[in-house]
Amino acid sequence: MSQQTSAEIRAGLDHPIVDADGHYIELLPVFMEYFFDYVKEVGGSDAVADLARTEGLFYDDRVLGVWASLSEAERRERWLNRPPFWALPVETLDRATGYLPRLMASRLDEFGFDYAVMFPTRALPLISIPHAELRQIAIRAFNRYHAEVFSEFSDRMTPVAVIPTHTPEEAIAELEYVGTELSAKTVMLNGIVHRPLPNGATRTDTLGFDSAYDYDPVWQKLVDLKLAPAFHTSGQGWGSRRSPTSYIYNHIGSFAASGEAVCKGLLMGGVTSRFPELRFALMEGGVGYACNLYADLVSHWEKRNAQTIQDLDPAKLDIPGLRALFEEWGDERTRAALPTIEAQLVAGEPTPPRLDEFEDVAAETAEELRDLFVPRFYFGCEADDPMVAWAFNDRLNPLGATLRPMFSSDVGHWDVPAMNGVLCEAYELVEDGHLDSDQFRAFTLDNAVRFYASLDPDFFVGTRVESDAKAILES
Repeated sequence: MSQQTSAEIRAGLDHPIVDADGHYIELLPVFMEYFFDYVKEVGGSDAVADLARTEGLFYDDRVLGVWASLSEAERRERWLNRPPFWALPVETLDRATGYLPRLMASRLDEFGFDYAVMFPTRALPLISIPHAELRQIAIRAFNRYHAEVFSEFSDRMTPVAVIPTHTPEEAIAELEYVGTELSAKTVMLNGIVHRPLPNGATRTDTLGFDSAYDYDPVWQKLVDLKLAPAFHTSGQGWGSRRSPTSYIYNHIGSFAASGEAVCKGLLMGGVTSRFPELRFALMEGGVGYACNLYADLVSHWEKRNAQTIQDLDPAKLDIPGLRALFEEWGDERTRAALPTIEAQLVAGEPTPPRLDEFEDVAAETAEELRDLFVPRFYFGCEADDPMVAWAFNDRLNPLGATLRPMFSSDVGHWDVPAMNGVLCEAYELVEDGHLDSDQFRAFTLDNAVRFYASLDPDFFVGTRVESDAKAILES
């Protein structure tokens, strides 16, 4: 850990610090009264009763859902994944800071932060309520509450508005509400929707690729309302991240898994091509997976784009030459099977209906592919993430690319031992020689400014970082 305090580090910098992803802990006794009053106003007493019965409605201090009520044998029989537990700070001042926006605002200088974008904590499950009407009512109530509790601190903090995405229509309705009625500055979208299949299983819909709906009207609405979209979706409970005994096993890599799925879907589905104005942020998963994804995309494009895929056409196979090699080098069983082998090779593979799987990406060169990925995506990275250095390694990343990591404190959650030590931990990347001062500035300021103000250049007007943001956007 740095020998300096976070405040001392900030004082030694010639630029402000923007926290791209902090977390507010909803104080449930206060929030619930507001929440259910609004639910009753909009949906009536029946909606209140239905929501009160909904399992996993909020993250709370207890082990979540039905998991806690089952025996270990029952959990294993159902293979019910272990949910989060003991997920909030217990140091008194930090716990209170997570609950109280006024206290958070008073401590930002101690943290070394000039400005912070605040995401929910206990209310995150609202975005996945299965029942459509209840989901929409609950999220509307939360967005009103979230805007209200942060309204007096707009010079130092802004809350995200939460947008459900089970259908484009509900997403557009909430975007219009938060953009016009609440004057929201940025939004958190549900990047993954789990769609039921006829056999009782579910599939993962990433909105941008192989989706059940056309989400282009949603992307256009974001542009029209000048709302930069962030995704903050966990992959816990997917595939191998479904241990019935270990939250840690389920948690590690979970945000990276969902971030990769959303990011890959938006690019492969051509969203970054069709909407060049849009920038997307993938929060809390780090940037290591993004470096790997970017390299994989370039590699696959080079070998399987519309032209190079023709090099793999089975019709080009020299069957007589291959037979000669089998006869010379094959064992007795291989030579005996040559008629069958040759018949199968002659028959070949059927031509797929779509050869160019990069068609929607609309890239004619690897450089165009790079430019549809690198400047379009931003990646929330916590202070202890050494992979930030990889994002800036233009000698290693294909085509000399530098990805766009953003400093994201995650204050309010268990993985921040001390809120006033987060900037110290991030600054170790400089002290240990992994980042230079310009790269650290990009990580802690420039990238966040360029993302959040990507659609609205006035995003930071009236804030502590207004002049610095203006200079960045004009450069």
